[in-house]
Amino acid sequence: MTFLTIAASATQEAGSAAFPPFDPWHFPSQIFWLVILFGGLYIVLSRFVLPKLGGVIEKRGDTIADSLDEAARLDEQAKEAKKQQELHLAEARSKARETADKARAKVEAEIAEETQKVDADLATRLDEAEGRIRKVRAEALANVDSIATETTQVMLARFGVEISDADAKSAVQRVNKD
Repeated sequence: MTFLTIAASATQEAGSAAFPPFDPWHFPSQIFWLVILFGGLYIVLSRFVLPKLGGVIEKRGDTIADSLDEAARLDEQAKEAKKQQELHLAEARSKARETADKARAKVEAEIAEETQKVDADLATRLDEAEGRIRKVRAEALANVDSIATETTQVMLARFGVEISDADAKSAVQRVNKD
């Protein structure tokens, strides 16, 4: 005999008997053990597990709240530090501008002073140069008459004409006056 035939014959012998947990005759014992197990589970959970779990949750909530308070405090400190940094930066920029303006004014004053010295020196040199030019011009003009007189005598001597110094001077002076 096979396993299936044994199982089929056992079901036929039992007949129309219901599944034991659904049989109403077993209900009172099932309800008794149900109350005992769930009562014991309730007592264990309410006395031991849930208080510890509640403590952990409360402690975690307190830790989170403390962390959030600390984060808010640090955020305020960071904002205040940023304001202080911006204030110091603005002060530093202002001081840098003032220093740059003072340095620029000092450099401009030094440049103006140096320019005045150079201009005065150039004016003095220019006056000296103009004086030398006037002197050289006067000397040249004084010598022009004598050079022109000698040149006139030499040129006329080449043509075979002899002329005196006085005649050559008077001829040169007449030409220069015109």
